Amino acid sequence: MDWQDRADQAIARYRGGEARGLDQRQLTQLANSAWAAGLSFLMAGRPDDAAEWLRTAAGRYRESWDAGAPPDSWGRPIAALKALLLAGSDSREAARWTLDAGAAGAESPIGRYAAALAQLVLGDDDEAGRLGDGLAGREDFPQPVARALVALARADRAAYAGAAADLLASFEERDDFLEDVPVADTLLVLQVLARPRGLLAQLPASRVLPRTGS
Repeated sequence: MDWQDRADQAIARYRGGEARGLDQRQLTQLANSAWAAGLSFLMAGRPDDAAEWLRTAAGRYRESWDAGAPPDSWGRPIAALKALLLAGSDSREAARWTLDAGAAGAESPIGRYAAALAQLVLGDDDEAGRLGDGLAGREDFPQPVARALVALARADRAAYAGAAADLLASFEERDDFLEDVPVADTLLVLQVLARPRGLLAQLPASRVLPRTGS
């Protein structure tokens, strides 16, 4: 995989999109392109460039939400949180925004997933665990993610390691990725949250992870 070429293509899409009228949908498209550039740079071993584009993506996702996103568009705060976490930036304001928008009370599992991530960012692990429990056993939500959220919230090293391994396997089996960038982004984000909790999983080399595996 030529990750530099992937990054260049994503940046070209972003630059092209900037010239258009920017409604909430077009802002999301810009955010997706910036996200793709950031992940591609991460995979190419260029963390500073990755962080710059991931922060750009987070800002655009927030703009798209504020520009009149449809109800239940929880993918946008989730993406903003993930981008900031992967960039190594302070994601607490994005976490508060997610919760203030009502994610914890959302009917959809994706909304409650957004709330669980936000609570992990803010350090309310009890509430994150409760939200994660509500995602367990659902056919409309990926169970390795649900198990990982609960394991992080409860500092269960063995459970997190098992969930992380299963999540990696699920990404390796996938053919469909946002912006056609085959990266295990959710797992990378969970690893960021695992590190300060002393729960970082040891992962094998994989085509969907940076060479460090974390």
